[in-house]
Amino acid sequence: MPHLEHDRLVFLALGESEAEDVDRTHLDGCPHCRGEVENLRHVAGLGAATQGLRDLPDPPEHLWQGITSEIRAAQDLPGLTADARRRAPGPRTGDTSAAPGRPAVTGGGPAARGRRGRVPRWLATATTAVAAAAVGVVGTAVVLGGGSTDPAPPAQAVVASARLDAYGSTPPQARGDVRVLDSGELHLHVANLPAVSGYYEVWLIDPRTMEMFSIGVLGTGSEVLLPLPPTVDLGKYSVVDVSAEQFDNDTAHSGDSLLRGSLTG
Repeated sequence: MPHLEHDRLVFLALGESEAEDVDRTHLDGCPHCRGEVENLRHVAGLGAATQGLRDLPDPPEHLWQGITSEIRAAQDLPGLTADARRRAPGPRTGDTSAAPGRPAVTGGGPAARGRRGRVPRWLATATTAVAAAAVGVVGTAVVLGGGSTDPAPPAQAVVASARLDAYGSTPPQARGDVRVLDSGELHLHVANLPAVSGYYEVWLIDPRTMEMFSIGVLGTGSEVLLPLPPTVDLGKYSVVDVSAEQFDNDTAHSGDSLLRGSLTG
């Protein structure tokens, strides 16, 4: 069956557009498109998690050359009009804002036409290449520490932790571990979760009232670092729950819990 267009998947992954009935029906029955949406959400999450980084070293020149090559390759895609090729981003002579070999960044463009506007495929392809390369730059900068000789910062202290066990009809080999860090973040690691047609969501629950709220989504990997609300009372919301959710535009808990465990200090 035909897949959803790439630009539509991008809008859905970024939350720029609500999933229509036809989109939800397609995602329910198409593992390929579901995987694309989850991968795009993961890349977007990586970008959001690194927004606070400052004073990163300049990326190596070969990286920008690779980005330029990807953009030029996108310009040569079949069906791309000559007018679109002229408008495609790329190095501009005399642009002092970009280092030699780097693609110049321009404002506006097709992506600024609105939430439901169509993004040309050449631009989506080029944007994907640049985003992937940018994630690589950030990862390299974090590993190298910007060339600084300062000692690495101390590991975050753990203020609470929990072991998550299989819940309900979940296979018993499924498990998880949770650590709440003094930075106000929750680190979750899982293993052997059963495959689901939707996605996994992480919740905090008050076991006395069963009041709950979501703190984020577990992507396609086995671990995630999620920020906690600054005023959360972990003495009250002491149960960590991982649920299986569907792409149904319903923000409530599905009732299908896979893992649960109680935090202890």
